[in-house]
Amino acid sequence: MDRRHFLLSALFPLAARHIAEAAPAMKIRQIDTVYWPKGRDSAPFWPHWTWVRITADNGVSGTGETYPVNETEAAFVHSFVARMLVGRDPRDIDRIWAECYRAFDYRITGGTEMRVLSAIDLALWDLLAKSLNTPVYRLIGGKSNPRVRLYNTCFPHKYDFHKEPDRIMRELIDSFGIKAIKIWPFDRAAQRNGNQYVTNADIDEALTPVRKLRDLFSMDIEILLEFHSNWNLPAAIRIAKALEPYKPMWLEDMLLPGNFHQYRQLAEATSLPLTIGERMAGRRPFLQLIESRAAKFVMFDVCWCGGISEARKIASMAEAHELPVAPHTAGGPLLFYASTHLATAVTNLWIQESCQRFYEHDWPLMLENPIVPKEGSVEAPEEPGFGMRIKPEAWSHPAAVARTTR
Repeated sequence: MDRRHFLLSALFPLAARHIAEAAPAMKIRQIDTVYWPKGRDSAPFWPHWTWVRITADNGVSGTGETYPVNETEAAFVHSFVARMLVGRDPRDIDRIWAECYRAFDYRITGGTEMRVLSAIDLALWDLLAKSLNTPVYRLIGGKSNPRVRLYNTCFPHKYDFHKEPDRIMRELIDSFGIKAIKIWPFDRAAQRNGNQYVTNADIDEALTPVRKLRDLFSMDIEILLEFHSNWNLPAAIRIAKALEPYKPMWLEDMLLPGNFHQYRQLAEATSLPLTIGERMAGRRPFLQLIESRAAKFVMFDVCWCGGISEARKIASMAEAHELPVAPHTAGGPLLFYASTHLATAVTNLWIQESCQRFYEHDWPLMLENPIVPKEGSVEAPEEPGFGMRIKPEAWSHPAAVARTTR
């Protein structure tokens, strides 16, 4: 067996399979979905995700989540996936994942199919852990990181990061102890220029919030730069060179995903570390990314990459190459809960994303127990499963579209 096949086949510990055998025998009885077709216009919070709930014949249920094409994802659950799941033993998480993946691969792996598989996988882990009355992190490695370090992504909330990044940073430090901030000041130029080129004037404008943060907080904070895959290689190199004096923690997703050779050229052209992977799905593209030696940090989203099952394998591959991981969490609340459990368990965690808007505004309106950062970090809930308790009125919101398959 060559090295690649070993890495792809031997990354799931046998201990977790033995733990699953301790759960009571059960069969999947019902699958529910709920989403909000009008998004933030239909609810007091920002419901840009789909929840998937799997219920077993003993009444135990688990919840998964994905985003952002909610109607399409929910339809695929009921039109195709449900018939593969109803009647199955929910403890067989790996076998269900593999069979779904092979069925979905005849379509476009990485789109709706992989997002739905991610939600199904999350729901199965939540269900299994609840049936064992234990937190998910206990099933996937235990407590490697009792507290998970956070950075803040500046979704629209109180202040505009282009104009007042210092006010955001000061509030994060004083209220939550968070000393790392992620902004995307180059996106405006990308939109103006059709993603084709960047000028000196564009760069100077985009550097304004970066300069302000460094001038006011010096090296006491970390600055992270997000690029949403907006740039071609020459523009990305030019931007990276301009950012080098400000020493950001990383440059994130500067090029479109999959361009690993070009990413390697970018990595060789700058002293700044790159993080890559937010939009990627499945361990095989991540293996190509890791072997390209372009990324210093591996980022994945458990609602997109294939769920907890696949994210653990990606994290293990990264660890084998001495690379840390940094979970992406700019989606719904379960994404953050599930990522926190995974981040608690892995032994190569660098940092995890968080969004002030979510835990200050959105989550208290829909959850009974929203996770709130303290001293720059969070802890995984000790409740069974992922430990996220949804308010009944959120699941049954009048603007939500709910559907059930038995």
